[in-house]
Amino acid sequence: MSKSKTSAVEFIKQVRQEVGKVTWPTRRETTVTTTMVFILVGVAAVFFFLVDRVLAFGVKTFLGIGW
Repeated sequence: MSKSKTSAVEFIKQVRQEVGKVTWPTRRETTVTTTMVFILVGVAAVFFFLVDRVLAFGVKTFLGIGW
């Protein structure tokens, strides 16, 4: 079983070829995606805050402990 080693120059050449195949997003796509991430993070934060408040209320009401 022989291992073929790639020279540094050949490796760099292959990397450049692969990078050339990448489809980069447009500025608009990046902006829309980033905005959606921020919106969804906000929605998730509000959701988990409300769930936490409901559970805290339930624990306080039924067990008489907590805030």
